Amino acid sequence: MKLLLTFIFLFQFYFGSTQQIIQPFLQNLSSNKVTIVWEANSCDLGVLEWGETTLSNSTTASSIESSTNTCIYSATIENLISNKVYNYKTINGSYNSDILSFITPSFPVAEKSTRLIAISDMQKDNNHPDVFQNIIENGIISHVETNFNGSLSHNLQMILIPGDLVDNGNNHDEWVDDFFDAGKDLFSYVPIYPVLGNHENNSTYFFDYFDLPKNGSIGYKEHWWFKDQSNIRIIGMDSNWDYQIPIQLEWLDSVLNSTVNDTVIDFVFAQLHHPHHSELWPVGNTDFTGVVINKLEDFTNISGKPSVHFFGHTHGYSRGQSKDHRHLMVNVASAGGNIDYWDEYFQQDYEEYSISQDEYGFVVVEVNAGSNPYFVLKRFSLGDQYQSKNNTLEDSICIKFNPIKPLAPIAQSPVNKSIVSPDGFTLQGSPFYDSDDDGHGATHWQISIDSTSFSSPIIDHWIQYQNIYKEVDLLEGNNLTIHQINTLLPNNEYYWRFRYRDKGLNWSDWSSIESFNTDSAYSNWNLYPNPSQDKATLHLPFSIENRFDIKIYNQKGEMVREYNGVYPPVLTIEKSALKKGTYLISVFDESGLVKTLKLNFL
Repeated sequence: MKLLLTFIFLFQFYFGSTQQIIQPFLQNLSSNKVTIVWEANSCDLGVLEWGETTLSNSTTASSIESSTNTCIYSATIENLISNKVYNYKTINGSYNSDILSFITPSFPVAEKSTRLIAISDMQKDNNHPDVFQNIIENGIISHVETNFNGSLSHNLQMILIPGDLVDNGNNHDEWVDDFFDAGKDLFSYVPIYPVLGNHENNSTYFFDYFDLPKNGSIGYKEHWWFKDQSNIRIIGMDSNWDYQIPIQLEWLDSVLNSTVNDTVIDFVFAQLHHPHHSELWPVGNTDFTGVVINKLEDFTNISGKPSVHFFGHTHGYSRGQSKDHRHLMVNVASAGGNIDYWDEYFQQDYEEYSISQDEYGFVVVEVNAGSNPYFVLKRFSLGDQYQSKNNTLEDSICIKFNPIKPLAPIAQSPVNKSIVSPDGFTLQGSPFYDSDDDGHGATHWQISIDSTSFSSPIIDHWIQYQNIYKEVDLLEGNNLTIHQINTLLPNNEYYWRFRYRDKGLNWSDWSSIESFNTDSAYSNWNLYPNPSQDKATLHLPFSIENRFDIKIYNQKGEMVREYNGVYPPVLTIEKSALKKGTYLISVFDESGLVKTLKLNFL
């Protein structure tokens, strides 16, 4: 009898009364307005009660009935006061949510400092189903409570999510259980601003749940949008294949053009799902994102306002920067999706990236406004399935709006038409100096045959202070004031210059142009660069006057390429259709094998 009564009670509780299956979360919070969204298992009247100290105000919510016989509620409050704490709760029938709170931000013209979180790809991995909740509770919330005083609302202003919130956007249960339930302790206090990833499947649920700024192109308004927060303009874009269309790029042009002369906005943060270059999973690269990056770079150069684009899709963290622009590219995954581990797929080391890591984590960006704007971007790691980490700081970079550029370097050698060996010598620059101590971030070297122009240099190479790839810093111990040269022809006059960059992405002026001459002959065999990503140059000693046959063999001993009648001094070996791997380069003359060299293609 007791079991029967218990069953009846539970049946009435779960099926006979209204329950809020998605707790209230904040949308589109501004200085005087906010939208609050929630979902209930029935379509009773929905009410939002709110106020500063007491819940003395009430607003009737609108609702959308879903195909699962639930109702998504939305209530908008207007005429709020900026920089105020408001309490609220939501009501459906006899069900009352907890009393929650939010803080209205100051108007952008007040230029108050802002702190935001960027995370992506939290879709559930069934083998590790609790990762996203762990990121929320033991990652973000723990970080804020440990390092800052006051509530979540006081210390976080927004959460950016560049796509893949759930595994299947058409699955209602995944939205309820995997995303909103896992994030409820954060989303009820801090507004979230997502963009579409490929896993959302352009689902109606995405557009029903989220009330995003409606300033995108007509007919595509919530596919792309922008929002201003203090001195930042946040731009959300849709990089999915059906939406890689000219109208979105035209809209982006318009937004960026209007931002150039906006005196309030110091920084532009864009977010879209797909990468242009991904080291951990290059299969996910898209040319569309490359076009977006070019537009952001051009904007930054024209306006002087640094820019960032956040992305996901590849399940790991990466941070890179454009060579000639103050633009950051940051992969903010993974917050739940199965990690793309090193050596699991074909992978590629791109020169613009300083660090890539196959770990779970989140990104915090602290933005300072006012007379000296800057932002600090930090990546915190929670490790992976093999090694747990406790919000370990893995990466940090500071970008200033008004930087002091490093002192222009001085060439030390070779100078004054000095003689160097054509098959190997070193460029030497003066010590790095930066008055605001940002540290030496990169060096850019150029060699030209024209003393008056470097528009088409024969060597144009930049190298950064760090390249963490496959868990190893490939540049550790590298001296950015020297550069080895191995690819020049003998008996020629050359000109060179270089510049230094600090870790805040500020280039110095170019050094003065210096000259040198190469000697009349090669003295050594040389194969450079090795390893190579696309091509390598083979130097044959110039004293050898015969023609040569060159054969390339793979690791199985199979000949994959042949060059006949090659005359010294130089042969360029293109990777072309060759796969990555190790190859043997065998050089033959009339008498037989002369030399064998090993070449690695990445």
